Amino acid sequence: MATIPASPTQTEIDAVNFILGAIGQAPVTTLEATNPDVAIAYDVLINTSKEVQSEGWTYNTEYHYELVPDSVTKHIAVPSTMIYADISKDDTANRESESVVRDGKLYDRAKHTYQWERNVSADIVWLFDLDEVPIPVLEFIKNKAAAITSMQLIGDDGQYQKILQRETYSRAQLLEYECNQGDHSFFGTSAGQHNYISYQPYNSLLR
Repeated sequence: MATIPASPTQTEIDAVNFILGAIGQAPVTTLEATNPDVAIAYDVLINTSKEVQSEGWTYNTEYHYELVPDSVTKHIAVPSTMIYADISKDDTANRESESVVRDGKLYDRAKHTYQWERNVSADIVWLFDLDEVPIPVLEFIKNKAAAITSMQLIGDDGQYQKILQRETYSRAQLLEYECNQGDHSFFGTSAGQHNYISYQPYNSLLR
């Protein structure tokens, strides 16, 4: 179970109260781990935030982000705020390497080493605190967390279905925001116009 911080943000308190309200519980002014409903709601909220953000959205995804190895060990540390870190496949300098994250560090599977002799261009998905994510993302996280909490704490199918409808709507709002924010298209972006390349069918054929 997630540990409730000593000083939770107002966004976290508001989100937990949203969840509690959705399942018919009274709101709280502080988050107390001794209250089982509050503790469960907070735990579900944080885990749902990680799950949703790990999908990788325009706001938390960066391509060709430079990672610098430690000057002594040559290791590249991957902090907990990075949900995903992988060397950029379209960078010619990376063609002889294949990266994965192991033990909080970037590991080269092709060369069987944690040591990197150069700066590495990587694609990153970041994990942000709730008060830093865009509103459409936050609304979807709250509604999804409310549906999960309803299923775990209440078990009322009628209540769950009503919350699920709100979750579905907020997901649609999020996807609309993502499409507008990311300027996505089926054909991707023309060369030279933008560094961020959208979905390209021929890439899927490589899988």
